[in-house]
Order: sequence, then C-alpha cells, then structure tokens
Amino acid sequence: MKRSRKISLVLLGGLSAGALTSCAPQVEGEPRISPDNVYANNQYVQGAGYYHAPFNAFFPQPYNFFDTNRKLYFYGGQWGPAPHRSVVNVSAPTVAAALAAQAGRLALERSGFGSTGNRHHLWS
Repeated sequence: MKRSRKISLVLLGGLSAGALTSCAPQVEGEPRISPDNVYANNQYVQGAGYYHAPFNAFFPQPYNFFDTNRKLYFYGGQWGPAPHRSVVNVSAPTVAAALAAQAGRLALERSGFGSTGNRHHLWS
C-alpha cells in the first residue's frame, strides 16, 4: 500500500510542477524573451535592458554609451576607449542571455507588486 501512495504523490507532484511551469508569469503587454525572438541593436526591453545585437545579450546601458566622466564607451558588458564597430544590427539572444533577461523582467515585476514601502517621491 505504501508503494502506491508514493507513486500517486510523485505523479501528483509532477502534474502540478508541469502546470505551474506552463503558467509562468509574464510581463504584461510584452512577449516572453526567448532565443527564438530577434531583437534590433539597442532595442530597450523593460526589466531586461538594452539589447546589444553583436553580443547577443541585454545590458543596463545602451550600445556604445559614452560615459563623460570615464571617457569610455560601453558595449557588450565592458568599457572601451573607442566605440565598438559591427555590421550586426539584428540578432537573437543566446539561451543563457534570454533566460537571464526574462528572470530580470519577472524580478522587476514582482518587486513592485503590493509594496508601498520602497516608493520614493520627488518631494521627500
């Protein structure tokens, strides 16, 4: 009798895990970030950042952003003395980059849900 009970619990757990995975939350109004999607260079996606097409990933700064204090350009997660040059202006993110960007979008959405303690006002 114990065997059948364990099996039914495992099957029930597997079914619920599958149901939860297929109902994963998404950022409202925007499609899920996927390696099957194509993004333009410097395309901004809320919660993910700016897409750097030559590097197939999202970053917090625009492609070839110039920092006037450092006198350096930002591209592909690094800083350089000159702007990066590439003919790639459209690409798809890697699997790892898509997963990280989607996780960032979900974290951003969750952090704002139901919380009033972290809000800042211009007059405070």
